[in-house]
Formats: sequence, C-alpha cells, structure tokens
Amino acid sequence: MKRKLAAAIVIAGMMVSVSACGGDDGDDSGKNAGPDSFKGQTLTVWAMDGSTPDQWVKDVTAAFEKKTGAKLKFETQKWDGIQQKITTALSESTPPDVLEVGNTQTPAYAATGGLADLSDLKKEIGADWTPSVSQSSVYDGKQYAAPWYFANRVVVYNKKIWAKAGIKDTPKTRDEFFKDLEAIGKKTDAEPIYLPGQNWYFFDGLTIGQGADLVKKEGDTYVSNLGDPKVAKAMEIYKKYASYSKAPKDKDEATPQQAEVFAKGRTGAFIGMGWEAGTAVQANKAIEKDLGYFTIPGETAGKPEGVFLGGSNLAVAQGSKKQALAKEFLKVALSDEYEGELAKLNGVIPNKKSLETSLKGNAVAEAAAPAAAVGGTTPLIPEWGAVENNPNPIKSYMTAVLNGKSPADAAKQVESEINKRLAQQN
Repeated sequence: MKRKLAAAIVIAGMMVSVSACGGDDGDDSGKNAGPDSFKGQTLTVWAMDGSTPDQWVKDVTAAFEKKTGAKLKFETQKWDGIQQKITTALSESTPPDVLEVGNTQTPAYAATGGLADLSDLKKEIGADWTPSVSQSSVYDGKQYAAPWYFANRVVVYNKKIWAKAGIKDTPKTRDEFFKDLEAIGKKTDAEPIYLPGQNWYFFDGLTIGQGADLVKKEGDTYVSNLGDPKVAKAMEIYKKYASYSKAPKDKDEATPQQAEVFAKGRTGAFIGMGWEAGTAVQANKAIEKDLGYFTIPGETAGKPEGVFLGGSNLAVAQGSKKQALAKEFLKVALSDEYEGELAKLNGVIPNKKSLETSLKGNAVAEAAAPAAAVGGTTPLIPEWGAVENNPNPIKSYMTAVLNGKSPADAAKQVESEINKRLAQQN
C-alpha cells in the first residue's frame, strides 16, 4: 500500500460538518452549466473555520453565481466533534452538497458510501493535480474527492543563535543540518533543537522519506509494519535529531507547546507547522525579528526530507440532490484563478505545482513548498483512524526507542495493539 507516488506532494487532517442545508432540493442531474441554468437553487458548502478567507469567499461566490444563476451558501464549521457530525450528516437525507474533508479521512467516508464518485470531474479538470495530493482523494480506484490545499512541516530557526554559532547559510542535506546543530551546541549556550520524543508527524515524514509503509496487508487484513527495517531506519534518524534536544522523550510537540519553548530565545530550531511561528511571536514579540525558515533537508541536496502532508479535499455528498451544481462549484473553486488566490491568501500549498508561484513572498510557504513533491500521508485506509487514537501506540514505540530499546523490540512491544485497532470495524 503506497502513501507516496513518484511524482508526489500536505497538516493534520481536516474535516467538515454541521446541520441541514438550505435552498431548493430539486434534482439537477443532467443540467449543463450556463447563466441561469440552475436558477432558484442554493448550493450549501461546509468549510472549516480558517479555510476560506473572506475575499476568497466573495470572489468565488460572485463567479459561481454569475456562471450558474444559483446561490451559494457557505457554512463554517468548528473542529470540535467534527468527525461525528460529518458521519451523521452524510447519513441523512439532506446532507450539505459540498464538504471540506480531511485528506487522510477521505477514504473512511468513501468506504461508507457517503461521497459521490468524481472520476469524471478528475478527467475534466484534474489532469495536472499533483499525484500525491490527488492520491488522498482516491479510494478503491475511484476519485471520491478533489484535492484542495495542503501544508507540511518546516524548520523554524533562530537566526541570532545560528549567527552566534558561525553558521552562514541554511543546510542543504541532513548531515549538514546535524553539523549545524552540533555547532550550536558547542559554540552557544542554546539548546540546538527542541524535539520532543513523540513528534509523531515528523516521524511519519521520515518514514515517507525512507519509502516505508506503516501497515502491510496479510490476506484481507492490514497489520502493523513497524518491524520493517526501513521504519527502523527512519526512527534512527529521528533518534539522531533527538540527541541534540533536551525535550521530554515521552511528550509530543503540544505538551508543552514547542513554539512557546522556542519563543524564550534559548533554542536554535524546531520542526513544526508555519502557524507555530505565530504562536512563538504571540508568546514573545521580540522573537519575530530573529525568525527564519527552511525546508527540512534530506539525505542529498536537491531532494528534501519526506514530510506528512496534512490538508483538505473537497467532496460532494452522495445524498446531495444537486450533483451537477456541486461539480460546477468545484470547477470554479479549483480553477487556477481561485486555487491560486487561496494559496496566496492562506499561505497553503495548492493542488498543482504550477500554482506554487502564488506563494512568492510568504517565507513559510516558500520553505514548505519544495517538500510537497516528496511528501505523503498516513496510510490511506479506513481502518487507520483508530490507530492514532490516544494513547497512540506509535508514540509509545518512539519513546521506547529513545529510551534505549532497539527499533525491532519496540515494534514488538506495540504491534499487537496496532493490529487490534486495525481490525476494528468501522
């Protein structure tokens, strides 16, 4: 089961939902788009809080309504409890027409029959979608959503500390990065990097970089693949990074919030999402002038480290009676004009490489974009969600290795729990 493709492109999976839709419930199947062709109908779109900037909504709404004659209604959703809300909504007779769904969650909703098949739309407008982006929208060989936007981790560093260590440029390879961290440790009183033992999504990126899968199929069942030597190699790389950090081995990046630790000005770098830089500035305004960003370097120059690509897809509810109108919305929203506008306004990675020029001038996005082509996700199977539920056994595996167990022994310690979760009925 592949998470990464050769052509390839990612944040923590996003999802959608809430109450009933407005507008006409008339079946629009078979209609062709054109001025007034859907007049009198209202299309309801569920989007997550923060995903749709006001200007983008204004522009897309105007273009959609001009093209179709229909009205467009955005309903903003909150993250808390979203999974249950969307599950319930898709089972009802009047679901929202279009939904923002997390890229790693898409297969689970497709497996239940809740999402419409968009394979025809893929042929029409998705020929140049970055393959690894589109991959998260595919289940059982069919396109059940359209890739929308993505984000991945970068290195956030303190320029002042790096200058004190005599470092004049950002590293282009993993070994150069390790040498820089060593220099910070020897030449300054700063902690070279803050890396807690359970930064699970960074570890997932390392496994992607090693070409490793976290699960494998035995018969009709998925089971843990943590015992794979490639996974072990990824964990050894993580352990090397962690050797430059004093962070707790049994905590993740949110406990304490790593950006707030970095904000104190005594840490050379951390690996995180771009928004975490804002968290650091909020904690200490003075740190803003010292912030810098670069792509997580890989083994060789020119090929960044693998990264977890978190982001969102746009899907059409199978139960929507406005299938054709929903597809017209997707054609507008995912057009180069509005996909590029969203990338520029929100600083997120767009669904095709040709639109990455929209990120020019956004330092975080410029650092994130190069890794998009070699990124991937967690396993794109419906069963995966249960594995990440707390307590996450992969985090336990990571802590065990950092505390001295071999990767093989640590894998044996948690694989039965992972297999039990993979076997759960969805």
